[in-house]
Formats: sequence, C-alpha cells, structure tokens
Amino acid sequence: MTSSGLIRHLKSCDGRIEAVTNANENNGKAREQRLYHLYIKSSYNSDFWLHLELNGNARLKELDDYLRSIWLECCGHMSRFTVGSDAWGEEISMNKKKVYQLLKTDMEMTHIYDFGSSTETSIKIVDTRWGKPLTTHPIFLMARNEMPEANCDRCNKKAKWLLEDYNSFDGGEFLCEINKNEEIGDEYSEELLELVNSPRFGVCGYTGPATAPYKDKASPGDY
Repeated sequence: MTSSGLIRHLKSCDGRIEAVTNANENNGKAREQRLYHLYIKSSYNSDFWLHLELNGNARLKELDDYLRSIWLECCGHMSRFTVGSDAWGEEISMNKKKVYQLLKTDMEMTHIYDFGSSTETSIKIVDTRWGKPLTTHPIFLMARNEMPEANCDRCNKKAKWLLEDYNSFDGGEFLCEINKNEEIGDEYSEELLELVNSPRFGVCGYTGPATAPYKDKASPGDY
C-alpha cells in the first residue's frame, strides 16, 4: 500500500481492530490512555515513512529516541521538535509535558536531527483513540516503507551496496553483490556501505542498522 493509503486502511483494518479489542479486554494491568496515530515521513524523500502509535502518557523524548534508533543515530548529534513544517520554528520541549498535554489531531510537527548535516522528519497526527496500548513500550510500529530498490550501476541488477565517492555529485556508485565482490574486492572496503532502510543513509557516516529499538513477542509490530 501507499503511505497515505495506510492512513485510511489502519482505521478499518480487521487485524488492527481485533488487536485493539484484545488489548482492551485482556490487558488488565495496562492503563487506558489517549493513543496517537503518527504518520511520519522524511521531509525530503517520500520513499521513507512510518506509521506509529504513540502512548499519550509518554514524552516526546521517547519518540526522539525511537527515531534515532530506527532512522538517525550516528554520532550523538542534538535534535529538536518544532511546531509545523519549519524545522527552525517554535520548539516543543521533549521532557516537560506528556504527549497528551501537547498533541492534537491534525497537528503537524517537524523533527530535526543534527544541526549540521541535518535530517528532517515531518510528523502529522492523523488519528487518536482512547484505550489500552498494544505494547508495553511507549511506541507501537504499525507499518513502515519497504526498502527502496536501487539498481547496480554496472549491470542493472538489484544493488545492495554503495561505493562512496565524495567527489561525485550523486555520492557514489551503486553495486550488486557480484560486482562488489568480483570487481571491487577489498581495495575499497572502507568506502563500501551496505544499503539500509533509512533517509539518513550515507550522511555523516550513518550505516544503520535502521531497526526499531525494541521487540515485544506479544506485539509483533514492535520491531
């Protein structure tokens, strides 16, 4: 499905409705709270997107930690949330208030990581529900984009690697596994980056692994 199509689908998905019903009926220890459906995408590359459910009792710092883990973290750079689409606009504190005190349906935010080689992320609250969360963690991963495909620049097969070239406008050469092993060998091993599912790939030495920060066996969407 398209990223925007999932906004509509997740509201009526039979599997999601069943999971929400089970959580509300069977998760006796969990507290009911406002839960927020976040549609998150790279501000400059629409191939990368996430659909998350964020607990209202969480704080934005936990969303910042999540985005760092699944998409961004390379060198411990600073980050911030701002209101609207301006990454340098009104800043929203990550720690002073809980999410339910800050967010409203249809509200938009921007997250920026690294104030030098920046990666900007657009965030929109597309829906809310009242109930028990689907996970013991502050965030539940409902959907994410599949890894965007790239073709080898030498044979046009599916690429798995980027041979960096800082003097090239496009940043380097995409290579399949065969050309990486047979034609490149070990000579350029330090310049080879394995492709990962993140909009920050190749920026400031980012190499992934582009995976979510936790996994809950009872909640398969948590990874």
